[in-house]
Amino acid sequence: MLAEFATLPLQFDTPLAGELFLLGRILFGVTLAFMGFNHFTDLETMAGYAEFKGLPAPQFSVIASGAVLVLGGLGVAAGAFPVAAAGGLAFFLIVSAVTMHDFWSMDDPEEKQNEMTSFLKNVYGAGAALALLAVGGTAWPYAVGVGLF
Repeated sequence: MLAEFATLPLQFDTPLAGELFLLGRILFGVTLAFMGFNHFTDLETMAGYAEFKGLPAPQFSVIASGAVLVLGGLGVAAGAFPVAAAGGLAFFLIVSAVTMHDFWSMDDPEEKQNEMTSFLKNVYGAGAALALLAVGGTAWPYAVGVGLF
């Protein structure tokens, strides 16, 4: 028989908890937004890579993924629309890990290692986004405080 767990409301009443949560959101969100910004500044190269990986409409895919990263990252950092921001990031990171960083299909050891590193970065980023999604419906300290839920 499984033990029952009581769900406790998210609390930020320990010393510096709200500030550390804000710092974590900023580091995570701004890093992803910066990565998304790079989708626009290096569109041609990234579209070429997307085409190499077999994505349909590679240029549109790069622009759309850049928008998800920028908007999602800034949303998490600011605490604006946290459910949509974290959910969009989690979905994107999981999908792109599997479609863009398929290290298991690489023959060259160096290429395999590079793709595995990128895959793992997307997976741990998706994990962080899912954790933020789990608390997205609660009040975040130092947040803009607008959202859908």
